[in-house]
Amino acid sequence: MYNFFSKKTLSGIIPICLFCLTLFPTLLKCQTSAAQSEEEMEMLRLFYEEKDLEILTPTRHPKHISEAAENISVVTAEEIDAMNAHTVAEVLNRVPGLFLSSFAHDFCSNAVTKIQASKDIHVLFLLDGMPWNFLSGGGAMFNAIPVGIIERIEIIRGPASSAWGSSLGGVVSIITKSAGNTGTGRPAGAVQASYGEGESQDYRAGISGKAGSAGYFLFAGHQESDGLLFSRDYENDSLFSKFSLPLSRDVNVGMSMGYSDPRFSYGDIPNYDRTISAVERAVFVTGTVDARLTRTLGLAFSLYAFKQKYSQTHLLKGDDVSPPELFLDEVYDEQTTGGSGKLVWEQGINTVVFGLDYKDGDVDQTICSGSLYQSFGAPKIARTSSDVTSWAIYLNDTISVNRWSFTPGIRYDYNDIDGSFVSPSLGITYRLGETSVLRASAARGFTTPPLAMTAGGAVFLDPNPDLESEEVWSYQAGMETSSIPYIWMKAAVFYHDLENALYRMLYTEREPPDINDITVNKEENVRRWGIEMEAETLPFHNLSISAGFSYVYVDYEDIDDEKKHTWNIGIRYDDKDTLNAELFGHYVWWNDHISQLSDYKDFIWDMNLNKTFYSKEDMTMEFFITVHNLFNGDQYVSGLYQNPDRWVEGGIKFDF
Repeated sequence: MYNFFSKKTLSGIIPICLFCLTLFPTLLKCQTSAAQSEEEMEMLRLFYEEKDLEILTPTRHPKHISEAAENISVVTAEEIDAMNAHTVAEVLNRVPGLFLSSFAHDFCSNAVTKIQASKDIHVLFLLDGMPWNFLSGGGAMFNAIPVGIIERIEIIRGPASSAWGSSLGGVVSIITKSAGNTGTGRPAGAVQASYGEGESQDYRAGISGKAGSAGYFLFAGHQESDGLLFSRDYENDSLFSKFSLPLSRDVNVGMSMGYSDPRFSYGDIPNYDRTISAVERAVFVTGTVDARLTRTLGLAFSLYAFKQKYSQTHLLKGDDVSPPELFLDEVYDEQTTGGSGKLVWEQGINTVVFGLDYKDGDVDQTICSGSLYQSFGAPKIARTSSDVTSWAIYLNDTISVNRWSFTPGIRYDYNDIDGSFVSPSLGITYRLGETSVLRASAARGFTTPPLAMTAGGAVFLDPNPDLESEEVWSYQAGMETSSIPYIWMKAAVFYHDLENALYRMLYTEREPPDINDITVNKEENVRRWGIEMEAETLPFHNLSISAGFSYVYVDYEDIDDEKKHTWNIGIRYDDKDTLNAELFGHYVWWNDHISQLSDYKDFIWDMNLNKTFYSKEDMTMEFFITVHNLFNGDQYVSGLYQNPDRWVEGGIKFDF
């Protein structure tokens, strides 16, 4: 059991502050803050859609974006549609502060996501509140989430453990489209088809409406490609459905189901007589109940069942290997059940959220080694089964007093891998005049070691059941303003102090030396700090410009430090009627001193053109064309997974 108050002096101070802040409104009998002025709302509407002024993820209950102390970004369905994205990775690649490393840079290729240079296992992915990360490896693969079902994506940079548990790097929360929310009495939907080089194709259709009082949203999609480089290929079929039914004026039940089956090949690996193929299958079902108990008290709970299967097969091939010979085959078959419940009390200046989470998951892991690996001592077949059970209780309060908002929060997590963890947080915002918001936050977060490290192991990697959670203390401050006419700007600074970092100890470092590596917790701290900046102009003659910059310095006590940064630049023309065009450039400096095969000297520029050629009442039809990597840039961290040069695709969209 973790001794919370003896770890650091600060660890004891913050819970006391949280308690005092919670009592503060009652003790002082502060008056309820007045509604935001119309001037503030008009300012916000210049850069946000009305429906995007409320965010859900920071406290797990909708709150106004000006009250959120977290470093947060929102990507909407309209923005996803304008960029003609095929995958979640393409969308996230445009968000400052996110560092995505693609496995292949091809059509629908997967990617590893890091926030502010954290590890990918530190980033929690959610789909309508359901954890999406693998239990085995800890990271997330999200090709199985169709972009056509997404209403919005909310990204928190920095730990969100006081609300969500294991997430010391941040949270990517994907929120799906509503069931039956069409705004009219008739069904609404969209059909889209695209075709590009390498016979890359994407077909999708979705429809939402109401049958009596019940609402529905249905989606189907198919993607395939012969690959753009090195004989890569990809294929995926996906289905999604979502239903809602009001049982009364104050009670609503819902259910969603999804299936997706991405199958892809990385093709012929350059300079290696090897080819890699993989399958990433996901099936899930969720049920929800939302009830308004009184004017000030609400109740919500949800249950889910989620199955993921990931397999990767490596084959040796070449002139002297016929037929292809097994090199390595890995299969991870996971299933998780869980649920959550929350009570929300809204009274005066307080919005209190009290909740519970529960999750039970198990992994069946099978690794088959070919003759080459066996010659080095790897077993021909290694099978393991492991499981984890976790539960948590959390509490947070949003306290709004005039122009101030305080958000204290605390959460207690327990799992049967490494015990318990307490995650306090405190956020403060101040609305400075009518055009600016100041933000500051302090939070403690953690990430639980994945099962592959504690129980399953891997080829030449022993499991370590004594691993402890990685811990972080995080501090962030920022400002969002439109005080300069026609320009919106946002800036944030951050500092993360990480303890118990997971480290793969080589077999030669073990005492005594062994034939396998093992994962251990480092004694030395890892510190990450940096700055993020964003800016966007209001349209001038339908033309607007956006830019984003992120810089991270990673300070290791025992190895060389790292400096990483990204640039995002966008130019957009939108006449709000018939033509939407954008040119977007992305650059990332990985500070990779290890690989001699990396090459990331160039911006990667993509151009999207969307032209409406038919519009009548609620029906529109438009043609689009996308040119990827317009200037043939190189941007990859491994020569094994080089990005293709310029390639073009086009398609048609029909909305009704």
